[in-house]
Amino acid sequence: MEEKKYKRLPYGNSDFRRIIRENYAYVDKTMYIEMLENEINPNQFFIRPRKFGKSLFFMTLWYYYDLNRLDEFETLFGDLYIGKHPTPERNSYAILHFDFSGLDTSGEQEFVKSFSGGVELTIRSFIYTYRSIIPDSAALIQRIDQTHPGNSALQIAFEAINAAGKNIYVIIDEYDHFANDLIAMGNRLGKDLYKTVIAANGIVRDFYERVKDGAKSSIVSRTFITGISPVMLDDLTSGYNIATILTLNPKYNEMMGFTQEEVEWLMKETGVNPDYITIDMEAYYNGYLFHKNGAHTVYNPAMVLYFFSQIIEFRQPPEYIIDLNLRTDYGRLQKLTQNDRNRETLIRIVKEDGIIAEILQKFSIDMLSDDDYFVSLLFYMGLLTIKEPHLFQLKLGIPNYSIKTLYWEYLMRLTRENSPDMNIESQPLNEAIYALAMEADLERFIAYISEHAFSKLSDHDLRQFDEKYIQILLLAYLFMSKTYVPMSEYEAVPGRADIYLQRSPLLPQIKYEWVLELKYCKAGAKESEIAAKRNEGLEQIRQYLASDRLKDRSDLKAAVIVFIGKNKYRIKQCE
Repeated sequence: MEEKKYKRLPYGNSDFRRIIRENYAYVDKTMYIEMLENEINPNQFFIRPRKFGKSLFFMTLWYYYDLNRLDEFETLFGDLYIGKHPTPERNSYAILHFDFSGLDTSGEQEFVKSFSGGVELTIRSFIYTYRSIIPDSAALIQRIDQTHPGNSALQIAFEAINAAGKNIYVIIDEYDHFANDLIAMGNRLGKDLYKTVIAANGIVRDFYERVKDGAKSSIVSRTFITGISPVMLDDLTSGYNIATILTLNPKYNEMMGFTQEEVEWLMKETGVNPDYITIDMEAYYNGYLFHKNGAHTVYNPAMVLYFFSQIIEFRQPPEYIIDLNLRTDYGRLQKLTQNDRNRETLIRIVKEDGIIAEILQKFSIDMLSDDDYFVSLLFYMGLLTIKEPHLFQLKLGIPNYSIKTLYWEYLMRLTRENSPDMNIESQPLNEAIYALAMEADLERFIAYISEHAFSKLSDHDLRQFDEKYIQILLLAYLFMSKTYVPMSEYEAVPGRADIYLQRSPLLPQIKYEWVLELKYCKAGAKESEIAAKRNEGLEQIRQYLASDRLKDRSDLKAAVIVFIGKNKYRIKQCE
């Protein structure tokens, strides 16, 4: 029997043409091209979180509609849905693609120069690309080089394509990248610069007004704009108010991201050995839902491709289960919570594992300190997702384990910033966790946390101190060690254990896993109250250990920990 030839894994590759021609696995999303073309409004706006496959989808659109790619249509699309169901407008447009990442936001003059230069460079490239149909293309390029027209270069492109008897499809990627950078600056300069460049006479508003004018004159037949947040939409209302917002349309829920079926197909096509998948992939990477009536939750594709790439290359689960590129979201999270109100909201989300809110489709930078707008931004960033309807609002939750670790890290750092005396001595911490894993010594770990963390908490953090706050800090410390995969609210049936410590898939030699139930009493609590909390926890532990999931496990240890104030505790281990 001939051995199956596997396709290459497209991790880090968003070049559609290369993926198809060089035998990479391509998760076919081209049925959405047909759906988009059938929309009444040809001007469309659609956003998704970072690392969700937006750039690849736009490259797919580019090659499908580019009039220069007609001779490659069968090669690129013949095996895909859209190749078997071609639409009337295929290969009929000159593609004008803008990418607004990497602009200089250090000051107004620097930004204007960077933005203008980017527009000019894009138009110059556009005219050169379609020089075979554009009259006097060389003269037009020379005109741009000599006069540096800025946004006026758009008119040069529109007139040139109109003279050629063709139409333009405008694709704008990372439309909000610079706006997110300005928001992340978190200071007056960032907010003032944002308002200056987008306000009535700002260069950004002027750009979108020119694109809108091109659409009104029918030279621009289609537009597709994307980014990660709708934060500019409200500020651009009069400058660009012609697009249909498709972001929260249920039929486009799975347009970006991988469904369970697509993940399984990708494994088979690329030869991922399931024997090496020793974690619950769904818990780590799935869970995103962008409309309450969406057909399926989806995986973050970058997370999945990272995980599979490590398995294929090293034939074992990766040392870092979570892609380190995800850490860039931490910085954004930190900047967005520079005011007390947003910090309090974020802490509430972590402690309650979600929040009841409404998803707003557009808002301004001035609104980000209001709860509804801040929570909506977290949703668009992929840090919250829809769990279920809640009357006229939605229950939003943290999508998966990977994103939970971002919140743990944030809360850990915030606590350390508020409590300067708190420090992490990695060697004693690792030794304490080793004793927990190999000697079933819980006392050593809790003593370390009590001495180096809880007893150092500031008065500000003590206001938050309760069972949930304790749980999150413990999870953050445990996650740092990489010895365990710490799980919060582990479903033991019946009930949910506060913390379940699952051995790392890379460390099968770990002797003991743990179930921990946490209780809290205020400083000075009576012995009777402490005993009641302990007994309550013991009863919960006994129920967990009797469940089908956890019973008869010789490698499983369980304990109740009652914390009293910020520097005392009692441990009762279950035999």
